[in-house]
Amino acid sequence: MYLNIDNISKSFQRQDEQQLKALENINLEINEGEFISLLGPSGCGKSTLLSIMAGLSKPTSGSVRLENNIITEPGPDKSMVFQEPALFPWMSVKENVTFPLRKNFSKKEQEAKAAEYLKMVHLSQFAENYPHELSGGMQQRVAIARALAMDSGLLLMDEPFGALDEQTRQVLQDEVEKIWLDTKKTIVFVTHSIREAIKLSDRVIIMSARPGTVISDFRVNLNRPRQQKDMAALEEDVMAILKTEIENVMKEELQYAGSR
Repeated sequence: MYLNIDNISKSFQRQDEQQLKALENINLEINEGEFISLLGPSGCGKSTLLSIMAGLSKPTSGSVRLENNIITEPGPDKSMVFQEPALFPWMSVKENVTFPLRKNFSKKEQEAKAAEYLKMVHLSQFAENYPHELSGGMQQRVAIARALAMDSGLLLMDEPFGALDEQTRQVLQDEVEKIWLDTKKTIVFVTHSIREAIKLSDRVIIMSARPGTVISDFRVNLNRPRQQKDMAALEEDVMAILKTEIENVMKEELQYAGSR
């Protein structure tokens, strides 16, 4: 699905009653079927921007349009995978996947969709298990299957692999890339990892230190599947862009610590 982000700004009220500006004048066009990563230093507003795209948070100014519709609330046209799996512990894997489908699909249709997407994330044999019986990586696969089962045109992913070990993270990166190639959904993916962004994305949107703005729209022109030897030079290019922003965050933290 086509996504248009028009002049988005977002401010929060702090406890000392001062305004904290998280985002400032974000403008982006995301084409149907693109895989886009949002990358930037901690606190630059990546997750806040994703939350606005999901309709979970409202901008202070500006708008986000999905196709021709302004996003004002969550809906079935978009689905989200969070940093934590957020599964219902009292439900089986299959029940967690079918939960968001209950209003619009028959029991038979729900089970067919669950079977389809659990197979896609290689968890068919765990359909009757409960979340506590699964590893962290497997739980995140369930969350991905649940989001896919909604069959939304837009899939939003907020650092979905951030809490996982490196080996599991690489496996899930490969699986998400394969799912994207198979489904051609529009994906917006928040990450702190330069390597992850380059491995997965068509474009890497690099954001500044707070208030977050777009400082580079970096296109990744590499064949898939991507090899580390081909990615290395691009990683250096992206790090060169980010270096100043990371230094700015560190200076701000030191100034804040020194003022207390």
